[in-house]
Amino acid sequence: MLIKRRDFLKTGSLATASLLLPKFLYSLQAPGTLPVNGRNLVIIQFSGGNDGLNTIIPMRNDVYYRERPRLGIKRETALALTDDAGLHPSLVGLKSLWDGGHMAVLHSVGYPNPDRSHFRSMDIWHSASPADEYWQTGWLGRYLDAQCAGRPTAGLEFDDTLSLVMKGVNAKGLALQDAKRLYESTRSPFFAEYSAAKGPVFNDDAPVDYLYKTMAETLSSANYLFEQSRQKPTAAIYPATGLGKDLKTIASLILADTDTSVYYVSLGSFDTHINQEPQQKRLFQELNDALSVFATDLKANGKWNDVLVATFSEFGRRVAQNASGGTDHGTANNMMFFGGSLQQKGLLNPLPDLMDLDQGDLKFQVDFRQVYATLLENWLGAAAEKVLGANFKPMGFV
Repeated sequence: MLIKRRDFLKTGSLATASLLLPKFLYSLQAPGTLPVNGRNLVIIQFSGGNDGLNTIIPMRNDVYYRERPRLGIKRETALALTDDAGLHPSLVGLKSLWDGGHMAVLHSVGYPNPDRSHFRSMDIWHSASPADEYWQTGWLGRYLDAQCAGRPTAGLEFDDTLSLVMKGVNAKGLALQDAKRLYESTRSPFFAEYSAAKGPVFNDDAPVDYLYKTMAETLSSANYLFEQSRQKPTAAIYPATGLGKDLKTIASLILADTDTSVYYVSLGSFDTHINQEPQQKRLFQELNDALSVFATDLKANGKWNDVLVATFSEFGRRVAQNASGGTDHGTANNMMFFGGSLQQKGLLNPLPDLMDLDQGDLKFQVDFRQVYATLLENWLGAAAEKVLGANFKPMGFV
């Protein structure tokens, strides 16, 4: 059977399928890459620029309360982590993880010449590029290129579109909302029809081979994830929130020993220019409730030591509150890490210096690519320099 790419693309079924399956992965790496090491990395992206100073509160710092007379978290309501640092009062479950030695916090993470645009700064975090360069691949996508040959489900993003962070040169992560919906969306007769239709292709239509390969891997991945998710479905009761549903699916896949290494989810928006207090409280409640059940679930099933959860945001907020009950775009921020195999716990470095600011913003002390190098080298067992394009010394918290 002869089929042209333009005919393939004109088919209504394919247009429908493209909406259901927006940006699927493919894997074309050469053999010989390293096998999976059995560990799982779960990234939670705080979209919109989370206010780190109201997440980990410098509760004995007079400058903090002077600059935030209405917005500052009161010392008596903060959940004390140390004599000087407290946790947002909505994060009681995270405080329990802290008390058990399963939480670490890294302050003042950022990059030189910071950009305060949501889109540009997120691109920088996703690609791990210098601030003045524009890269077309993401750091996790390049990890998939280097480490995950023959594993088209090695990286999963829980969204309806795939972010730059999961796009490599030859490999990409898989975007899905849940395993069942992905499976059901590939049961259309269209897929069977065109899977069976491959034949000679005209020279100007060579991309059709890529389309067939992508479709075949999509079908295989959808079936695999659906079957894996049903093998050992978690019995824990997760909150009926977006993050709760995502972490429930991730837990089921981890319990079934799925060959996925990286899971990526987003929570937001944290762009709190106005009325920050209720917005951040609501999002933190969602985070707290979902992550608490997730950790308890994996502990009960003997998997918590194989999981590392990391949070980040594209930038922090300015030190001073604004006139609208919120905070504006800032620069450096904190990152949080959770898991049963942390080598260093608690506060990994000093609280931000609020007396030494850059035009009202925190100065970064830790390059975020050094954190990526740590996650790649020490947790995922990958060569960080190959993925990041430069040498960043790993840290010791994992």
